[in-house]
Parts: sequence; C-alpha cells; structure tokens
Amino acid sequence: MALIVQKFGGTSVGSIERIEAVADLVVKTQQQGHQVVVVLSAMSGETNRLISLAQQIDARPSARELDVLITTGEQVSISLLAMAIIKRGHSAVSLLADQVGIKTDNMFSKARITQIDTTRLRQELEHNRIAIIAGFQGRDEEGNITTLGRGGTDTSAVEIAGALQADECQIYTDVDGVYTTDPRIEPHAKRLSHITFSEMLELASVGAKVLQIRSVEAAGRYNVPLRVLSSFSPDNGTLISYEEAKMKNTKIVSGIASVKDEVLILVKNIDVKVSNLANILTLLGEYNIEVDMINHLNHSDKKIDYAFTVQVNDAVLAQEVLLPHLQNFGGATMEVNANVAKVSAVGIGMKSHSGVAGLFFMALAEESIHTLLVSTSEIKISALVEEKYLELAVRALHAKFELESTE
Repeated sequence: MALIVQKFGGTSVGSIERIEAVADLVVKTQQQGHQVVVVLSAMSGETNRLISLAQQIDARPSARELDVLITTGEQVSISLLAMAIIKRGHSAVSLLADQVGIKTDNMFSKARITQIDTTRLRQELEHNRIAIIAGFQGRDEEGNITTLGRGGTDTSAVEIAGALQADECQIYTDVDGVYTTDPRIEPHAKRLSHITFSEMLELASVGAKVLQIRSVEAAGRYNVPLRVLSSFSPDNGTLISYEEAKMKNTKIVSGIASVKDEVLILVKNIDVKVSNLANILTLLGEYNIEVDMINHLNHSDKKIDYAFTVQVNDAVLAQEVLLPHLQNFGGATMEVNANVAKVSAVGIGMKSHSGVAGLFFMALAEESIHTLLVSTSEIKISALVEEKYLELAVRALHAKFELESTE
C-alpha cells in the first residue's frame, strides 16, 4: 500500500462532468489499495472571474482582500468533489488550509509555505477517508488568508506530499506529461517517460509551463517522486525523480523551453564602480523584483551598460524604482524593450559533452537569429532573442539536437 497525493488543476475540475470523472480516478486509486490525499484548484475560469470582480471595485485591489476573495474558488471545487466521492459509497472530507494546518509567510498573492501540521490529515487517512484539500492557499501567523501565486496548487500538493512522506505526488493536468518542447510550437515534440529533478527545475525556470518551479524545488528537497499525467486520458505520464539511470533518453539535451513574458531593461552610461550593479540589484530586490538574465555591455574605462531581464508584470515597477536613482549612477539612462523572448536548451548530458554551446548558437545562426543576452548553467543554455523569432528558434534547436527521435 502506497500513500499517494493527487493534484488536479482547474481544467480537470472545470465542470460537473469533469469533477465526476476525477471522482472516478480518485476512487480507483483507493480501490487499488492506496491511501489518497487530493489537492484541488478552483474550477477553470473561476479565479479569473473573481479577479475581474475585484478589479471592477478597484483597479489595484488590496492584496490581502484579493487573497480572501480568490481562495473561495477552491472551497467550491473541494466540496463538490467530496460530494461526488461520497455518492460513490466512499468516505471523503473536504478541508481548507487552516483546517489542515498549512502555515505561510505574509507575502499576500505569492506566499511561501513555512509549515504543515499533518495531524489532521493522518487522522483522516487512519479512518480510510480520502482527504480533499484546497490548494493554492494557506494562513499566516496572524491567521490571514494567503495565496501562493501562479501554479500554487502544484506547490501545495508537493509540500503536502513531502510533509506526509508520500510515495508519489501525481500532478494531473490537461497535458499527458513533459515533452521535449511545446507541441503547439513543434508538432514533432516527444513525450519523455522520465526526467530528472535538475532538468525539470531548469525547464520550469526557463519557461516550461507543465509545473510551477517552486513545486519542483519542493519535490527535490523532499525527494518526492513527481508524476505528470493527464486527467483526461491517464496513463504512465512522465516520472520526475533523482534516478538518472531510469531515463531512456540518452541525448545531450532533453528539452527546449521558451518564454515570452520577459522584458529587457538597459541601464546605460553608468559610472564604472564595483558597487553600482549591486546597488541596482539591491533596489530591485527591496521590491521583490526578480532579475533573470543579466550582463554588461559596452564596457569602457569610465562607463558601462548593464542589461537585464525581469518578468513583464514587474517591468513598470522596475522602471519606477530605478528612474529616481539614475543620477546616482553618473547620469545613466534607461531603455526598455518588451519585444523579446527567451529560448533555452536543457539536459544533464551537457555535463559530460563538449560542443553543446556551439551547436546551440549554430542552430540560431543558421536561421539568422541574433542573440541579445546569454546565460548558462551546468545543464542549461539560454538566449534572449527578438520575440518574432521565438518559435523559429525553438524549432531550429529541437531539430539541431534531434529531439524528434528521443523515444
């Protein structure tokens, strides 16, 4: 008997028919002899509907009150699923974050889980009940309702699986696994049967939308095997684990990821001082603005240009933060380019193969695609390109690394 945590996203519970289908999946898992904990998102479209209501009141609503509002979506879905399972003759109970004991910090709209009290969950499991938990939410030390941000239900599921020392965390979604790239861009993309935590973490960080990056970080931290599979046509999906030996894919690169929601900011003609870059990043950090790619350009004896990217949602705030301080950097100026995108190649094979960078940039050069910024890690190469060339770049890299024949 295994302890399995199953997460279902908004499209998986987007209608009464879908909730009934999920109930069948959950019951089937329990009938196989497993203990089951379920973590749910709100029904698809519900969170956006609630945000729209808030914005009709205030274009920039209170973050605390917005969290109070949008967490109501999960309360609806968990209660409906519990009803569906009970109707099938099985014992189930729906639980909100405070009933489970999910504690977070007080960063409204992007809180982080700090502690999970598993006492209530273990009691429910001992009584052979299926526990159905509202994902995406928690409570801070003062009892305020908080939300975990985009993809937060994935994070909830993995954190709960880690706290319970579950045997596997299954992420049911509207795709049937992790692919070598986005099939909507490259029709020859192939599904991977296995991928390592390190590769999935890099893919999530550079644009792969299958899993939220914090959920992958948590799974790696707790060493909880993750499985991504479809709630519409469930099969074995893609297993994400530390066990590199299980991987059938032996190629240098496992996947190509892309992301459009980045903005390039150029801070030009800065005085050459060792502290200036640190000062820029410190200013942005004070407003929780995350900087992704970063480089320096046009370095002379007296002046230097810095180029970096931020998420599109932080771009306006980043400009507002930096603008009053440009004079402190020697009369610097600032330019912003929103028409950019990032394409990345990821694979553990990079650690033991030379020439990967050459192949990467050759693929782009053969399509006359210029790179604006570059960043690398042990198993990743990323390039910032003009947004209009993104899909071409993805297809070129996918072909160059022969990923269409992965499995």
